[in-house]
Amino acid sequence: MATSSPVVPVSGSVEPVKLPVVSLMVAVVVGIVVATAGVSGFVYLLARSGHLPMPVAAAAKAEPSGPSATRALVLDSLLVNLADSGGSAYLRVGMTLRVVDVVEKSGAKKDNKAVDEKMSKDVEAAVRDTALTVLGRQTSEGLLAPDGKEKLKIELKAAMAKHNADLKIEDLFFTEFLVQR
Repeated sequence: MATSSPVVPVSGSVEPVKLPVVSLMVAVVVGIVVATAGVSGFVYLLARSGHLPMPVAAAAKAEPSGPSATRALVLDSLLVNLADSGGSAYLRVGMTLRVVDVVEKSGAKKDNKAVDEKMSKDVEAAVRDTALTVLGRQTSEGLLAPDGKEKLKIELKAAMAKHNADLKIEDLFFTEFLVQR
């Protein structure tokens, strides 16, 4: 017995399958945008980490001009007799100076620690001497005035610039300020 498979006759023509063109184009555009963002982020991270060399012209623009490196010169507390008429007024003051680092004429910063340490001690002694001289001329009335500290800062900066020409003071901070009458 022979059995035959049923054959279903196809009537008419076969329709081709239609792909949605709009959604396919949107998927391609989104894929390109995501890939571009990923590659751009990767290049940005490489450039920021220093693994990607920058052209010389771009590196020259990125460096700031002029001396900007500063350091703090912390002075121990100073105790000074004030120039009041009774002679019984005292000032105890602590100061920190923000000074510009020493730069040689070639533009290179000095890195010798022994020289820096000796220079720092010499500079600190000169600054303390100048500060004691200026502070000894002050009166308690002048210091306790509303703008007394600001005037004192201006006077100290001017005196230190005059007596210590090599020292470039960017700012002066009082870390302790006590007037006793």
